[in-house]
Amino acid sequence: MKPFKKKPSVKPASLLASLKTRSFRVGGYSVAVILIVVAIAVAVNALVGALPANWTQLDTTASQLFTISEETETILDNLEQDVTIYWVVQSGQEDDTLSTLLDRYAGMSSKVKVVKKDPDVYPTFVEQYVSGSIYNNSLIVESETRHTYVSYEDIYTYDYTDYYSYDVSFAGESALTGAIDYVTRESLPRMYTLTGHGEQTLSSSFQSAVEGQNIELESLSLLTADAIPEDADVILIYAPEKDLSDREKTILLEYLQSGGSLILITDPLQEGSSRPNLEALMGEYGLKSESGIVVEGSKNHYAFSSPVGLLPDYGSHEITSPLQEGGYYVYLPVAQGLTADSECRDTLSITQLLTTSSSAYSKVKGYGMETYEKEEGDIDGPFALAMAVSEVLDDGGETNLVWVSSSYLLDDQTNNQVSGGNQDFFLNCISWMCQQDSDLTIHAKTLSQEYLTVSSSASSLLTLLMVGVIPLGCLAAGIVIWVRRKKR
Repeated sequence: MKPFKKKPSVKPASLLASLKTRSFRVGGYSVAVILIVVAIAVAVNALVGALPANWTQLDTTASQLFTISEETETILDNLEQDVTIYWVVQSGQEDDTLSTLLDRYAGMSSKVKVVKKDPDVYPTFVEQYVSGSIYNNSLIVESETRHTYVSYEDIYTYDYTDYYSYDVSFAGESALTGAIDYVTRESLPRMYTLTGHGEQTLSSSFQSAVEGQNIELESLSLLTADAIPEDADVILIYAPEKDLSDREKTILLEYLQSGGSLILITDPLQEGSSRPNLEALMGEYGLKSESGIVVEGSKNHYAFSSPVGLLPDYGSHEITSPLQEGGYYVYLPVAQGLTADSECRDTLSITQLLTTSSSAYSKVKGYGMETYEKEEGDIDGPFALAMAVSEVLDDGGETNLVWVSSSYLLDDQTNNQVSGGNQDFFLNCISWMCQQDSDLTIHAKTLSQEYLTVSSSASSLLTLLMVGVIPLGCLAAGIVIWVRRKKR
């Protein structure tokens, strides 16, 4: 039988001595450093989590989905009212893109608050704002002045102009900023569109764009009215097929003479047609049109190899400045030349907004032209394709007028070919006339592809480089390298 061994006892003195050893001190320091680092990491994560999303989340998306425009920054910086954004969404169904955008808005202004409302938890909440059912991820924006509803359908837009496919764009910023601007404005301007002369109607996308500027749209017939409504901030006449009557011309002239605003969009005249009253109305403000259709002689001023597909230059005006600074084109496939009357009264301020090159000319045969080449009787340019007129009245009021000589300005497909440049031009015209404090021209950001518009001369140069110069250069370099190696 083996002898029993006693369990070793730990003496306090030896334990105290072990705590003073170098290995214990090094191990203790390591544990302390680890605890400090963990504490710092927890504190930093908590701090970063509390910071606004626009400070902590970089926008690495190709189309800069979450980069907030200067227009939005200006509106948020100047907010004087508290704005609450109710995000109506079921738990677990949140749109990540919209969520990031809302975080950025809340982080940019202390007056913006985002509140999530789950319809399963608050089934009657939306009834006080919207009648009927609404889409998941929709928004209700409210201030002390008014409220508005932003449908999820307005946050994502779909373009079906291509028969075989469609393009999806994220319009969250334009929809949300427009809603904030709407609920914080004291009053809203109103635009009337004239009817009764075969006018075209604004497409749904252009109507939405105008309403997104917080401008109310109404139709107007002068067949029974004795005057333009007093709340009319601007009148739109969009591509009429027939002329004004004498009575309608008188009503419109009285409206303009009292400080009204008018946007006129026309097409070149068909053979045998005329519009003497409309031309006379424009003549009262120093504008007149030339016969025929404008053909551009400079390849830098037309697109898609079509000399009638005009890419005009910009004049100097607050309507055109944002487009010029942003590098956007206005595209007018078929247009008529406009000129100013040299004998107009001195009180008129006339500006050419869109102009052709000096190589342009007007084909007097119009739609019946058989060649783009200049022929005898054709009218030499240059021409204006859009003109603005303003006149300060004796009572301090101001008359504003814009004439654009192509209805393609408001054509959806044409607008898409210049990435929304036509629409921006139109909205800028309205904003100038309505004296808007902020003219919202925030583009929807495509989730597919954007159009790249280049002039015909640039297209020819790129083709020459890609098909001729670069391949020949590579071939020449190869030959030189081969000859040198063979000599060695």
